[in-house]
Amino acid sequence: MPSIAAKILDRLRSRVTATLAFPRDLARFRRLSVAGEAWRRPRLGDLHPCLRDRTTLTTFDRHYVYHPAWAIRVLRETAPTEHVDISSILAFAAMVSAIVPTRFYDYRPAPLVLDGLTCDRADLTALPFADRSIASLSCMHVIEHIGLGRYGDPIDPDGDTKALAELARVLAPGGTLLVVVPVGRPRVCFNAHRVYDVESIVARLPGLRLVSFALIPDPPARGTPERGIIDPADPALARQQSYGCGCFRFERPRA
Repeated sequence: MPSIAAKILDRLRSRVTATLAFPRDLARFRRLSVAGEAWRRPRLGDLHPCLRDRTTLTTFDRHYVYHPAWAIRVLRETAPTEHVDISSILAFAAMVSAIVPTRFYDYRPAPLVLDGLTCDRADLTALPFADRSIASLSCMHVIEHIGLGRYGDPIDPDGDTKALAELARVLAPGGTLLVVVPVGRPRVCFNAHRVYDVESIVARLPGLRLVSFALIPDPPARGTPERGIIDPADPALARQQSYGCGCFRFERPRA
């Protein structure tokens, strides 16, 4: 992987290049717009420099693009009649609601209005659902934050363990639970997140069966092809990551 210093230097070079190019591009655009409609010629008060996008490739957040893509593929397979999501990236619930009725809950409620989607507030350490009542459930890139206070939630070093216990409590027999957390060298990066080993997540959900584990590995080294989602993945590979993304599919046995 490129060093942090190399990444920063690359970003600085890109920003400097874009900054120098902006006035040149603006002048050329204005010259070429002279014969057009007046509104098509930029005015000084309407300039909006975007200086981060002049890149060779389209950049993206690997965790937050790949893990919802993984989850939607699982839901396509399981075809639930309703899905409940707890605090995952909001775009996931918004998209899933187009194909299956979805209930989204967050510690900070989202005032999002869409057909097929309802939004409400919930505390992940005390979910407002009956035992074994939810057949299709997801909580992705959330557990690692619980109890760190980042989102205004109470400080609780065991908040993540309590949250996992609640997810297990409400999952119905035969139900599917999708959990996504950072994986690699176990640590607490206060107050951003925790990083886990695979076994520690499985151990916290003793009544559930791990159906599959997928991995979004660390970014590839420069010149190395993108690996995408490794599914299925060997948990031993997860231990080699610095900040990988582990995608766990659990199920509660029917008997």
